[in-house]
Amino acid sequence: MEHQPTIMVTNDDGIDAPGLRALVQVLVSTRRFQVLVCAPDSEKSAMSHSIKWPDPIAARRVEIEGATAYAIAGTPADCTSLGVSKSLFPKIPDLVISGINMGSNCGYNIVYSGTVAGAREAFFNDIPAISVSYNWFRRQGKVENLTPSAEACIPIITAVLVEIKNKTYPLRCFLNIGLPTDVANNKGYKLTKQGKSIYEMAWSQVTSDMQGGKMLSTMTMDTDSTAPIETGALNLSQDHLLFKREVLGVKLNEGDIDDADFKFLRQGYITVTPLGALSHAEIGCHSYFKDWLPSVGEHPSESSL
Repeated sequence: MEHQPTIMVTNDDGIDAPGLRALVQVLVSTRRFQVLVCAPDSEKSAMSHSIKWPDPIAARRVEIEGATAYAIAGTPADCTSLGVSKSLFPKIPDLVISGINMGSNCGYNIVYSGTVAGAREAFFNDIPAISVSYNWFRRQGKVENLTPSAEACIPIITAVLVEIKNKTYPLRCFLNIGLPTDVANNKGYKLTKQGKSIYEMAWSQVTSDMQGGKMLSTMTMDTDSTAPIETGALNLSQDHLLFKREVLGVKLNEGDIDDADFKFLRQGYITVTPLGALSHAEIGCHSYFKDWLPSVGEHPSESSL
């Protein structure tokens, strides 16, 4: 029997999320992969690359047909770190896929994303990785689009695994895939770069934990939801104020690059964006501070402030 590559799936929406379940079902149905799942036991959206430290984390076996799956009481980064460590599974996966996230992860929003962090953690461990997000846009997003979204990724996943087998796949980056809202009528794959788009946010004061809609994992607003805000065990007293985030819309930077990820995702393309983990400043910043820093030692007088 020919060796089947091993794929480990994680996410930030939780192990029961429809995006992860659709991806796993499609992967299993191909009968080409051994599928492992190591995902948070509950919603962990917008956790970025946080980790649980120093307390131990629990792993609970979960039944998912065709896969070996565990629900983890930790963040997406925790899940990937544990899943590739050989402490939970007997072997290191050939590829880690994080998603499918219910909401886009483009531009500056990548910084907030637990989905991207799940792939980035694999990158830190020299394991090829892909983060996958579906552009769930207001009422246009549909759960039934998650299966065709997963199917649209299979050619990329297969091609990546071929490069891994041939030892020609670059480990200097990982891939971030964006799937358009109308994925069935996508315009094809488009190689893009991380742009500067970001959700414009506002805060409003609320008087009840039932006020406001539920935020999806990339902070897009589900206005039909009446789910309560999770205040946990705050036991708010009269001297506490309660605030809720509101999404005003996506802010596009007029000076953004021509091949920005969200620009083409919005046009209906499946965007493929290579990412790294270094946070270099934009061109010109280093030169400015190279001239500025030596003058810091020359303490200005109060009159010049």
